[in-house]
Amino acid sequence: MSYPFEPLPPAGRRPGDGLPSEVAGAEAAEIAVVRRIRRDVAERLTRETRAHETATGTPMPAGEQQAATHRLITDALDAYATAEMNAGRPPLRPAAESRVARAVADMLLGAGGLQPLLNDERVEDIHANGFDQVFVRYTDGTCRQVAPIADSDAEMVELIRRLAADAGRAETGGEGAEERRWDRAAPILKLQLPDGSRLHAVMSVTRRPALSIRRHGYIKVTLADLEQLGTLNPLLRELFAAAVRARLNTLVAGRTGAGKTTLLRALGSVIDPDERIVTIEDTYELALDVDKALHPDVVAMQSREANVEGEGAIDMSELFRSGLRMSPDRVIVGEIRGHEVIPMLNAMSQGNDGSLGTIHASSSAGVFKKLALYAAQSPERLEPATTNLLVAEAVHLVVHLGFGDNGRRVVTSVREVVDADGLSVASNEILRPGPDGRAVPGSPLSTGLLSMLSGAGFDPRLLEDARTAPGGGWMS
Repeated sequence: MSYPFEPLPPAGRRPGDGLPSEVAGAEAAEIAVVRRIRRDVAERLTRETRAHETATGTPMPAGEQQAATHRLITDALDAYATAEMNAGRPPLRPAAESRVARAVADMLLGAGGLQPLLNDERVEDIHANGFDQVFVRYTDGTCRQVAPIADSDAEMVELIRRLAADAGRAETGGEGAEERRWDRAAPILKLQLPDGSRLHAVMSVTRRPALSIRRHGYIKVTLADLEQLGTLNPLLRELFAAAVRARLNTLVAGRTGAGKTTLLRALGSVIDPDERIVTIEDTYELALDVDKALHPDVVAMQSREANVEGEGAIDMSELFRSGLRMSPDRVIVGEIRGHEVIPMLNAMSQGNDGSLGTIHASSSAGVFKKLALYAAQSPERLEPATTNLLVAEAVHLVVHLGFGDNGRRVVTSVREVVDADGLSVASNEILRPGPDGRAVPGSPLSTGLLSMLSGAGFDPRLLEDARTAPGGGWMS
């Protein structure tokens, strides 16, 4: 069976193309069984959940609903097998019955036609422009169109709405679920799936409902792991570890999908377990609070959109101010994208050293322009010269991530912030893009920065070795 379990073959080949007619017919028959069993189980499950709520006055608990769904799927498959045998037709083979059961469970409890893609560790990004125009980017960089995730756009909308409801229940432990509205009045939806993936969906303002899912393959990651992946070399690994230990305020920049959040997690792995961390995000992604052994004292904060009455919105700027009142040793911002830039820079310049954050920028030098633009658009309306003074006082390092000639994510540039000079920020590009895009030694470090890094265990000889080594210290 192809839908909804397997990706389409390359070059747009549809299920059944080029296959013997009896094989293609078996696939179609199996799909029909999935739809029939799903419809039967959904109707019976609705009756059971309504009966439970009428009898108890409370919704059926998630665990009980899951058990009921599995029981009803088994009953429905048994009934289908009996009916087929009574009609003189062979029942489903065990492997086919297992696929049907899994598909129905995915549709009613999991992510429906998205679940097989979410189960595939090779999948990095999922994009759907309607239910049947589905494209996947794999971890090796290849892209492919895959099977539909639903039977219609309307079914796709209902699937996403159910995922939103499940996400709301998960955030509140199953009680008093946060409302996640998605309709013509609230056409934009963003949420985190149970596996940590980030979903963004749009309707009404597009011709067809559309969604994008970003996967995070490295929830628990270290600098050594990134070295193994080729994102860092030994020099960068040691430099970044010392920067974290020296409590340097660091911004990680790059385009979408460059690996900024992954590097932020790796930098976080160096933070001492005794430190209290506050993370501030638009959508939970960092997951530093997951590993209680590595980071036992973490407060994870997430911004919130307004409810259906237009009230209750809490932006990242407000979260930042609140987080500072929690006596953090470090504040980590998942992504700087607006008004939070001023309180963040103020906090960094007033003693909250060791703070980290990410920002979208096309180069390490472009980070300063982006910060100035955000500050100019904030309620404070800071002039560029004032913003640059604040940046020079607050930020120590800017790291830029990009893609090397081989298509892999790599660190391309590291910049030391030196001072402010009117309408610009003075900086040294201590590691600059080499011929293949990977960072190689550039300008010398300032005496102050070198002293701080050396005091945190960095060996300056690594820089000189990389400067004279073939490839700038990168493995070929």
